Amino acid sequence: MTKFFAAILIALAACATSSSPPSPAHQQKLENEAAAALSSMRAQNPGIDSLLSASAGYAVFPNIGAAGAVYVGGAYGKGVLYQRGTPVGFVTLKQGSVGLTLGGKTYAELVLLRTQYDVDKLKAGKFELGGDVSAVVLTAGAGATGTLDPNTSVIVQPHGGLMGGITVSGQTIEFIPAG
Repeated sequence: MTKFFAAILIALAACATSSSPPSPAHQQKLENEAAAALSSMRAQNPGIDSLLSASAGYAVFPNIGAAGAVYVGGAYGKGVLYQRGTPVGFVTLKQGSVGLTLGGKTYAELVLLRTQYDVDKLKAGKFELGGDVSAVVLTAGAGATGTLDPNTSVIVQPHGGLMGGITVSGQTIEFIPAG
């Protein structure tokens, strides 16, 4: 039982650290990578365009790295927040998880925010997602990510790795305005 509580504390600590604004050169690189990731997602699933146009905003995380060992795991990635198709700032995703997990993986993630309220909540730093079960093997994979909020959808595009598990996880997203 002590290991379980230690794992929870480590997972929560992974989500609690603060990130700094990216440099102008890194901002441009991040925007280019986000555009490429979104283009790849559109090519694999043409229905994404209707979801994007119906959303008040969306965040694209081109490269998220995740790792886990036995009872604890975490993930981290940076991305771009868009409103009406225009970048309005940068976002950092942090995830902590507790449960049976082993391995590592990389993936792209698209978070669709259907209402302006959810966009404003993300910008205010009060936005969290949770709950996922996934398995990724090399470059072919399957992932299912859910959220308790009916106004938010998450689409995951695996890049590669080998990771499996059943966990309880939470993602926090931090916003940094474009400047």
